[in-house]
Amino acid sequence: MFLRLFTLLLVAILAGCAHQGSVQQSGQDPYVAVDTSRTIDLTNPPADIWDRIRRGFAIPNLNDPLVDHWTNYYASHPQSVYRMSERARRYLYFIVDELERRGMPTELALLPFVESAYNPEAYSRAKASGLWQFIPSTGLHYNLKQDQLQDQRRDPIASTHAALEYLNYLYEFQGDWYLALASYNWGEGSVKRAIERAEEAGDGTDYLSLKMPDETRNYVPKLQAIKNIITNPRRYGMTLPHVGNTPYFTSIRKTHTMAVEDVAKLAEIPVEEFKALNASFNQDIIVADNSPVILLPANRVDIFKANLEAHKHKLDTWKPYNPGKGEALSAIAQKHNISLARLRDINGLDDRDTRANGQVLWVPATTGTGLQIAASSTSVAGLPPVGTPVPRARRHVGPDVQSRNTSALSTHTVRKGDTLFSLARRYNTSVNELRRLNNLKGNSLDQGKRLKVPGKGRRS
Repeated sequence: MFLRLFTLLLVAILAGCAHQGSVQQSGQDPYVAVDTSRTIDLTNPPADIWDRIRRGFAIPNLNDPLVDHWTNYYASHPQSVYRMSERARRYLYFIVDELERRGMPTELALLPFVESAYNPEAYSRAKASGLWQFIPSTGLHYNLKQDQLQDQRRDPIASTHAALEYLNYLYEFQGDWYLALASYNWGEGSVKRAIERAEEAGDGTDYLSLKMPDETRNYVPKLQAIKNIITNPRRYGMTLPHVGNTPYFTSIRKTHTMAVEDVAKLAEIPVEEFKALNASFNQDIIVADNSPVILLPANRVDIFKANLEAHKHKLDTWKPYNPGKGEALSAIAQKHNISLARLRDINGLDDRDTRANGQVLWVPATTGTGLQIAASSTSVAGLPPVGTPVPRARRHVGPDVQSRNTSALSTHTVRKGDTLFSLARRYNTSVNELRRLNNLKGNSLDQGKRLKVPGKGRRS
């Protein structure tokens, strides 16, 4: 028995030396991540979610100058990487769990760093949205609902299921993870045609040999660069936020149509924290029949249930209201025993709005006495205590992301029947943003007028 163990140990040492020698002889760049699955002690449970991710790395490391470039880039922006990692803490456990359940490489949990900077409200010029940046057509193909009330491309559960299903299909289609990832970014048809052109020309058909757009050429190197940093953050002077290897959120069913603000109060969390987990909702009203499930931090579920039971008679319930043409908002508010400010806030209207513009409005079905819940003094997994002002997130990719250009704008010519509300839905933006882009004061639109809208792009 001792002789067998000694022999195995000797073989392992020799293999390690041979591996190290081959790296030195080939001139492999020091930025390339090591295969950590060969060095991690798998007899101990993972220390945190980052450790768990490292243990599941299974995609071969990519060797390319672009990997060095992007590793240097991310390493020189440690605050951006930290912010992205802070946002990722909400979703990583669920995504890693799903990857392991499907037997897929855990590198894919890092893909939203490249796609969206882990911002569930990220929106690109190609109309791609959510953590995984689905364009509308691909989202519909994978049964992601997109309507006036909800866009499941921004739902962390639904979009993750769709993304992993799509990535698994692409891997089976291409037989190679680099080409599968290129297909996710560029489109499977585009990659297939690039391979066919390379074959006809007698060129290589691997990822590094194919002719492809710059965005796709940089796509896998960016993922490899993030992988390098996650593999050994200290090497690059990085500190990653602690993310425990436990579920961050829990899904719960509700039977009431409720305002987002009220749900956040009942859970005793900031409104922005609730929206980060429930970014799929297009309005500040969550309709029970349309969206019976909401996500809450796991440590707030009991608080939510207790507060709901204690304050259920103080809650406003809501119903849709079809206003008369040009009906004054102040009259609507008075009719339904609600303040004008709250009517505007619930329906996403500007302070300058004075009359209804044809859109359906949400008004109280029954008016409660108002929620007065004492704010908790504790924070949620490192987030600020309840009541701390948090800037409202915008539905576009922030400066942490370099893979999408969201500054481009396009134009829309106003046609009969167009309203700011309908155009906001069509271009996946807000009424206020359309007003800002076009310096509009009210809601009226002149037929034939050309409006600036979030830019059209193409992602096959």
